[in-house]
Amino acid sequence: MTREDLLALPVAFPLDVANRALDLGRTTGYALAKRGEYPVRVLRVGRLYRVTRCDLLRCLGFGPEGAEAGLPPAA
Repeated sequence: MTREDLLALPVAFPLDVANRALDLGRTTGYALAKRGEYPVRVLRVGRLYRVTRCDLLRCLGFGPEGAEAGLPPAA
């Protein structure tokens, strides 16, 4: 995924999108999430797995406030 793709993500999105950003296969990504070993915090909503944009950007090295990503600093 490009930097622009990452910044255009919604606040929370399906695990498949995070798998693509982290270059993980679908089976591997879901297995890691199920075992609690996914590299990003995974939210469980019913039967669905969700990842937040903030956590994914932080994992990819954009920093907690997103300043490196061209986002305004957190207030």
